[in-house]
Amino acid sequence: MKKEHLSWILRLIISALFIVSAVAKLYPSPYFAISTFEVKQLYPLGFSEGIAPYFSRILIGIEFALGIAILIPHYLKKITIPATILLLTVFTLHLSYTTFSSGNAGNCGCFGELIPMTPVEAIIKNLLAIGLLVWLFKRNPSDKKSNFWLFTSVALGCILGVFMMAPMKVNATPVLSFPNEVQNIGISNDTALNTVLATVEKAIDSSNKNKVALKIDEPVAKKSGFANYFPGIDQDKKLLCFFAPGCEHCQETAKQLNEMRRKDKNFPAVSIIFMDEEADKIPEFFNVAGTKYPYQVVDIMSFWNLIGNTRDTPGVKYLWNGNEILFYDGINTNKFNATELKKTINMNYSELKK
Repeated sequence: MKKEHLSWILRLIISALFIVSAVAKLYPSPYFAISTFEVKQLYPLGFSEGIAPYFSRILIGIEFALGIAILIPHYLKKITIPATILLLTVFTLHLSYTTFSSGNAGNCGCFGELIPMTPVEAIIKNLLAIGLLVWLFKRNPSDKKSNFWLFTSVALGCILGVFMMAPMKVNATPVLSFPNEVQNIGISNDTALNTVLATVEKAIDSSNKNKVALKIDEPVAKKSGFANYFPGIDQDKKLLCFFAPGCEHCQETAKQLNEMRRKDKNFPAVSIIFMDEEADKIPEFFNVAGTKYPYQVVDIMSFWNLIGNTRDTPGVKYLWNGNEILFYDGINTNKFNATELKKTINMNYSELKK
């Protein structure tokens, strides 16, 4: 194979790598995917909530531009290849730090939700790409007379295109909502509803005082930190889910939980914290799930702070008296396991501690 042909093959591979990476960050929804990228990659680097949305779009636009620029001869050796190596080096250093500080867990967000990758997998991918780029830099001849306006037009056009595909959004005010059977009691505001729920829970506790002696094989009650979202979340067995309304994996998980609940009358109560991305799809989400659950919608930053920056959606946390027993997240090794969850829920606390 001629060196010219090999050079073009490598340029096509690197171009595809950057373009697919940029497209993946806009999948399945530009807002959700970019939000994940911002939290996973930019917030840990010190970018504020106000600046990160702009910088993330510019960065994705640059990825598009580099993917195109690597295929055109203008400023290939002077700008394109060095800039591509620099970008990959910055990402690699950040991923190395993330791996060292938080471990090789979760999806790094390099390919959004389209192709989940752990930080170590992403580091290997970046190092291979850097190696190919160094080879190209050494083998390619010096730049001839280049068209500066064509080069800059590609870069600016890609950045502008990303802003058009994913315009800036203003975070909505958190919304607390409950299923129809709860809403129909005629309460008109959240405070009154929470008061009624707390009163009902106290009445249930009072009626069950004679059973307290039987409840000895269970964890000591503690505060999970979610009681301000859902009253009673720290009492008995509960499931707290972290979902994105437009996420198909989240919808499927909610559907599985509903099927489990229908087969088991003693199945723990389910509550959901939704990310404020595609919140208009919440009705569609519950249609797929087959039922409605109490839920709260929070802004992007709050959502990832609650679920944890090293975790991914769908997230399902099994709480018992406020103690975290299980926490499923993502779609890889720690993904939701209905069989394991059912078995764990039916276990006594003494069995869990073994």
